[in-house]
Amino acid sequence: MAHLTQNPADKERFVCLYPVYINSKKTLAEGRRISVEKAVENPSCTEIRDVLAAAGMNVYMENKIHPREWNRDSQFKGRVRVQIKQADGSPCQDKFSSRKDVMIYVAEMIPKLKTRTQKSGGGDTSSQQGEGGKKSKKKKK
Repeated sequence: MAHLTQNPADKERFVCLYPVYINSKKTLAEGRRISVEKAVENPSCTEIRDVLAAAGMNVYMENKIHPREWNRDSQFKGRVRVQIKQADGSPCQDKFSSRKDVMIYVAEMIPKLKTRTQKSGGGDTSSQQGEGGKKSKKKKK
């Protein structure tokens, strides 16, 4: 018996969100579920939780790893469970009628988080500079 309850308000029935679902660095085969244009570079569970909690959603984190995630590093660990339907089956918020709506919203909001914008201007530029810096050091030698 997979689900003991049909009630969408029970924690076991919350929708699972792994960071890999919205990671622009992953392919569809590796578990990404939204388009690369909408996805975010290496999102963390805490970022997903913060965005959804700020949106007023009922959210909690679990210490799980996506089955296709080969890297067992703590950075890639975690799963966020979010309630998108109330006990009567209606959406908790109109803008989140499906899990895909939630994923796209989270991917849009993560780059706007303070932790991403404070690094150096924008989330995209800082992450690219980090990788570029590693490559250029090798060239200088």
